[in-house]
Amino acid sequence: MSPLDLDTWQELGDALRASPVRTALTMAGVFWGTFVLVLMLGFSVGLEEAAYRTLRGSVTNAVFVWGGRTRLPYRGRQPGRWVHYRNSDIAALQQLEGMRYLAPRNQLGGYRDGTPVVHGSETGAFEIMGDTPAFAHIQTVVWDAGRFINPLDLELKRKVAVIGGQVHEALWPDNSDPIGDWIRVRGVYFQVVGLFHSRSGDDRGDREEQTIHIPFTTFQQSFNMGDRVRWFAMIAAPGFDGTELEAKVKAILAERHDVHPEDSQALGSYNAEREYRRIQGLFAGIRGLTWLVGAATLLSGAVGVSNVLLIVVRERTSEIGVRRALGATPGSIISMILFEALTMTGLAGLAGLIGGVVVLELAALAIGPDNPSFGLPRIEPGAALAALGLLGIAGGIAGVMPARRAVAIQPVEALRTE
Repeated sequence: MSPLDLDTWQELGDALRASPVRTALTMAGVFWGTFVLVLMLGFSVGLEEAAYRTLRGSVTNAVFVWGGRTRLPYRGRQPGRWVHYRNSDIAALQQLEGMRYLAPRNQLGGYRDGTPVVHGSETGAFEIMGDTPAFAHIQTVVWDAGRFINPLDLELKRKVAVIGGQVHEALWPDNSDPIGDWIRVRGVYFQVVGLFHSRSGDDRGDREEQTIHIPFTTFQQSFNMGDRVRWFAMIAAPGFDGTELEAKVKAILAERHDVHPEDSQALGSYNAEREYRRIQGLFAGIRGLTWLVGAATLLSGAVGVSNVLLIVVRERTSEIGVRRALGATPGSIISMILFEALTMTGLAGLAGLIGGVVVLELAALAIGPDNPSFGLPRIEPGAALAALGLLGIAGGIAGVMPARRAVAIQPVEALRTE
């Protein structure tokens, strides 16, 4: 029996037309299973893209450590004491094995609660950060003009500033070039040397673009911060784990600032690498659950196809007996039933795949490429091929039982049923 034989397709058509309602309902199960699988895969891709978009612009192995309030007494010091870092901590951490980049940071104001900044007749409230050149390796941005802070800025305590895109929009409403122009922060003038915009498109991107970076040493001098350090951002060297680096840094800082080793509140931290792995694990689980649900739905559809073919085999008992009596081999009978099963599941599944892709394309048009909270839903080519492979397996499973039943029919007994 060849799929290219016209008689084969005519026989298949006759078998399906024998009970069109039953056939349609059975194929609808396979269609729905494939349709749901494609939609789940497509929308999970959109969710995953949105989640990873929040990490765009920052390296995924960054670690941040800040000071908190002590909870336990230690070395004669009472609890309730705030931990403040100093410049001397910078040198101690830079010598730590496994440290690639260390960026001490200071801050004026915060997101949506910034410090007033003046340019000409324009005023806005923005976050002012005291940074070092190392921070450029921790938060990567898209440069529109100029540069970031360099070592000479730190050494000479230059009054220079690097501004985000939203700072530029607010203080330069005519969209003129800000490079070389001046802004005033708390009575101190800074010359703009760089303009950037964020790689991230969510609230985190808005925060980055509402930030002004000035040299760390200039920040301490201009705003009477002494040798104060607000927190540290860092990246582990190749071959070193971010979690291990985090533990080492916190141990050194705890020792230097008389913090009890078990005082978890005194030293706060955020490990981007750990969070990144959690997100990876979460979406790996979502993908696995999606395939599990889709496979179960397709399997239920395949069971329906199998039941229909069992009925078809029983109704065609005499026909199969005649085929056997005329010399048809068991292999030809099996191939006939399997072909019908694969064709039914294949046609219904292909329709479900096309329908799912159409719905995903319509959803992508409705969501739009710039949606900050959801990525574009789509089906990856590899996932589509895997879905087609799953359809083939489902079709094979659907045809096994009916094929075995058909082969078991004896020609003489089959002819007696006429």
